[in-house]
Amino acid sequence: MTSVPDYLEALRLAADEARSVEAAYRREAAARIALLEQERAFAFRRMNLMQLIAETVRPRQTDGVDTVDGSGEEIAVAGALAALRTRLGWSSDSEARDATLARFAPVAGALYRASVGDTTDKPGVSPDVAKKLAGFEAWYEETHGVSFWTLFENPMPDTPRIDF
Repeated sequence: MTSVPDYLEALRLAADEARSVEAAYRREAAARIALLEQERAFAFRRMNLMQLIAETVRPRQTDGVDTVDGSGEEIAVAGALAALRTRLGWSSDSEARDATLARFAPVAGALYRASVGDTTDKPGVSPDVAKKLAGFEAWYEETHGVSFWTLFENPMPDTPRIDF
């Protein structure tokens, strides 16, 4: 027969163990939720940016000829890079920004070619937008140590409203 103090001590140990298990689970759940939240945020940022870029490079119908502001892929890519700069609030140049834009250009080019139905494989050029974007994302993370999509986390400062 177990003594009452031993029995109560066993209950206390079981309660402490249950508390530890619950705390560990809560930490794991919080970490998993944070990861899922980040994945969701990045997925929406990816979708929103690529919608903007797709609209920017989309050929326009002018007199029955597909054009992008009167030209082809080069102007479409330049427009896409300008849209990306604007979206990120980049009003000045830097070496890192120039490298990022240079690495993003093939993504915009692939999106342009896909939008005009050019799926032919050219030497060194893949029309697969998803692969190009994944390659760009991998390069950015390897180069900068963070995901490209964290650039979109910079909140815009509130502009004070002043009435005179």
